[in-house]
Amino acid sequence: MAPRIKTLRIKPLGIKTRERIVQSSLELFNLQGERSVSTNHIAAHMEISPGNLYYHFPNKQAIIAELFSEYEALVDSFLHPPKGRLPGVEDKRHYLMAILDGMWRYRFLHRDLEHLLDADPELADRYRRFSQHCLIKAMAIYGGFVEAGILAMDKVQIESLTLNAWIILTSWVRFLCTTRENASHLNEDAIRRGVYQVLMLEMAYVTPQSRDAVNALCAEFYVPLNKALEDAG
Repeated sequence: MAPRIKTLRIKPLGIKTRERIVQSSLELFNLQGERSVSTNHIAAHMEISPGNLYYHFPNKQAIIAELFSEYEALVDSFLHPPKGRLPGVEDKRHYLMAILDGMWRYRFLHRDLEHLLDADPELADRYRRFSQHCLIKAMAIYGGFVEAGILAMDKVQIESLTLNAWIILTSWVRFLCTTRENASHLNEDAIRRGVYQVLMLEMAYVTPQSRDAVNALCAEFYVPLNKALEDAG
């Protein structure tokens, strides 16, 4: 059975208004797309006044910046080699599940990325630094898999694989939105197929002794393309 990721649950009570605004905004952005959601929509969804929302955030860009900070922290929490040991195939599974979780939880960022960066130069600058940081960390992780004998690559191949994986992961949600008839009905399986595509990039470099374990990992993440592209109501 394919691994399932945890979904974000919105708690209506017991948390501070600022946190509720952030969580409710994420929910609406993911469901409707950031461009379709205004601060008035967010306030109405929460059953608070627009003035209450503006007390915590001066505009929608500030909410998006807060959500991006959360996404940055999430990625930074897992995107690093294991400490004190070489990585194994199970570590690869951990990375893939964490990537899948982040892509699903913050899917609006990937879907509306170009528009978000055009609308906010400060966010665009932060995203450039974030991208560079992620590429450096990912190359270190791939280097660890090479040292562990799971992958066989030289430095140039590590750079190329890292860049190609980044391009797939950051553009996959937009690909789905332009290919599926109903872009608002994305599901976990559709995003899981994007993670599988990264695994397929890596298969050319898997060593013979690791091929069976990596093949089993591929089977966990495989989603038929027609299922990934079909519209789920």
